[in-house]
Amino acid sequence: MDKVVATALEAVADVPDGASLAVGGFGLSGVPNVLIQALYERGVTGLSVVSNNCGAMESGLAVLLAAGRIARVTGSYIGANKEFARQYLSGELEVEMIPQGTLAERLRAGGAGIPAFYTPAGVGTQVAEGGLPWRYDGEGGVALASPPKEVREFDGAEYVLEHGIRTDFALVRAAKGDRHGNLVFNKSARNFNPLSAMAGRITIAEVEELVEPGGIDPDAVHLPGIFVQRVLALTPEQAADKRIEQRTVSAPAAPAAEGTVSE
Repeated sequence: MDKVVATALEAVADVPDGASLAVGGFGLSGVPNVLIQALYERGVTGLSVVSNNCGAMESGLAVLLAAGRIARVTGSYIGANKEFARQYLSGELEVEMIPQGTLAERLRAGGAGIPAFYTPAGVGTQVAEGGLPWRYDGEGGVALASPPKEVREFDGAEYVLEHGIRTDFALVRAAKGDRHGNLVFNKSARNFNPLSAMAGRITIAEVEELVEPGGIDPDAVHLPGIFVQRVLALTPEQAADKRIEQRTVSAPAAPAAEGTVSE
């Protein structure tokens, strides 16, 4: 039952070239950076990645992307990742873009053993009708387009069929975990992490704080250990390494005039 591994390289030692990965995170929040870096150091390539986005600011999955290690991305957001856009438009990268809620439910469904489901998201668009460019030919043409999906009517409304997602591995980051793999996430850093963990056949979690079994109140567990196969305890330095994608600050309040009272 002790799922703790000693190093990040040990945790990802059996991830082969061409593997499919579900990776948690949203922007720079809740991203398993240490495990991603270990994959980079191992030289693993040809990866098919399922993640909300593909890294940002040369961090997260952007490390693998810039090195040409990712062959395909299933996601819902590109953002300001210029290298992602360049590889996509040049035909170097295959990309399946889907609605964000659909991505979340496809991961959850796959992890729950549900092969497919119907959703109204995408009805009447190329998401359902097909024709979205998955791969360009490098000259402005479409080399591979998305196929049409089944659409059915329920109670007078149309819904599109979407398939659950299962991947060979999943990489996630949690605020706290125990040796049995039970995980707790911190606020918005939870994002796609539980869903990605459910979708992976082998899920590897890096945790900022490792506690002994019983150290987490059962009612506080966000993801049961049954979905996690390996746990990596981060060093204090690794746990504290959290970048901010867009820092927004307010101007300081003007000092109150003499003789007035401010609330």
